[in-house]
Amino acid sequence: MAKTPRRPKSSLKGRFLLDGGTLTGTFFHRTVVLVCEHNAEGAFGLVLNRPSGSQLDDVLSVDVPPRLQGMPIFNGGPVQPAALSYLVNHPALKGGNVLPRLVLGHDLEALLQLAAEPAKDLRLRTFAGYAGWAPGQLDDEVARNSWIIRKATLDLIFQEPAESLWREVLRHSRDWRDRLLGDSPDSLSRN
Repeated sequence: MAKTPRRPKSSLKGRFLLDGGTLTGTFFHRTVVLVCEHNAEGAFGLVLNRPSGSQLDDVLSVDVPPRLQGMPIFNGGPVQPAALSYLVNHPALKGGNVLPRLVLGHDLEALLQLAAEPAKDLRLRTFAGYAGWAPGQLDDEVARNSWIIRKATLDLIFQEPAESLWREVLRHSRDWRDRLLGDSPDSLSRN
């Protein structure tokens, strides 16, 4: 039985995009992308579950505050792999530019200032590169069922381990096909 296309009704900003099982062999195989911007000019997102193996203090040429030492950098996507982005959450944040209390930033100085603050409940993730789409491109990919769209939550963004994020989001879906996909092996040849 063929899936019905999942065309977005409006902006996907603040939503998760999950590989719907058609992106095998690509950078986006089994990824979870947080859409940070989606409008008539295109879309921008960050891959949440691709650790780069590098740490922030290893790649920056500046002294980093203790809070950032040892912080993993995630492969945010295949576009501009040297571009720095970060997501920050703190209970005191009233607004947000992605979700309520979730801010996307790109400025290194602002990141260093933020990390130097004594806030205990600060949650932070850093990324090198990003996922980008030209105008209409993401909508076309969604219409072709390349992506499964799900609600993004702060706890999934910051607390769920990267290696289990894709499966965890799918396992909690109301759609049985998503749950079945989440339980499938990485390669059907291993089945």
